[in-house]
Amino acid sequence: MNFIVVGCGRLGAELAYRLFQRGHRVVVVDRNASAFNNLPPGFVGRTVEGEVLNQDVLHRAGIESADGLAAVTNSDTMNVVVAHIARTVYNLTNIVSRNYDPRWRSLHEAFNLQVVSSTSWGAQRIEELLYTTQGHTVFSAGNGEVEVYEFEVLPDWDGLKLKELLSGVECAPVALTRAGRAFIPSPETDLIVGDVINISATLDGIQEVRARLKQVQEA
Repeated sequence: MNFIVVGCGRLGAELAYRLFQRGHRVVVVDRNASAFNNLPPGFVGRTVEGEVLNQDVLHRAGIESADGLAAVTNSDTMNVVVAHIARTVYNLTNIVSRNYDPRWRSLHEAFNLQVVSSTSWGAQRIEELLYTTQGHTVFSAGNGEVEVYEFEVLPDWDGLKLKELLSGVECAPVALTRAGRAFIPSPETDLIVGDVINISATLDGIQEVRARLKQVQEA
């Protein structure tokens, strides 16, 4: 596939290299030629120097034949404008916009863009790791608003019904693995030592689940 990466900072260079390693054709655009020094030595792809809002630069990058574009500069306004132009002028639908400053995230959302807020997501992940090691994340949706957590059922939780953990909480069971076989549990499912339970939840929801599990352990 043909991808365009706009912005060759640390994030853009890493993204471009990862795409290249998977066999895709990658064009990296940046207005500063020195930024291309961020690309790993093994990167084989095209680089285009110039102001991305210049139509000629987008043409040289191959916007007409691109399968996807990532706008990952350090400027939120630039990322939004580039993404908007790619979608409205060139009818490109596979677009991801980087949110650099969380205060400007609403700008990306106002244009209904697929947005990745690395600062917000990173802060939430660190917050979770500082809270507890019980129930680690195995999947993150959006920018971490909803995640899937995995718990191994401990002896203190043996015989606990799933509804005792999840009722009235912002979460939902995804799967329960027992003796190597996974199934979708019901609220009446009894937990057994050694079970592995996957729960989809917001941060507030998983914190409430952890609090309930702690109460069971201390009872």
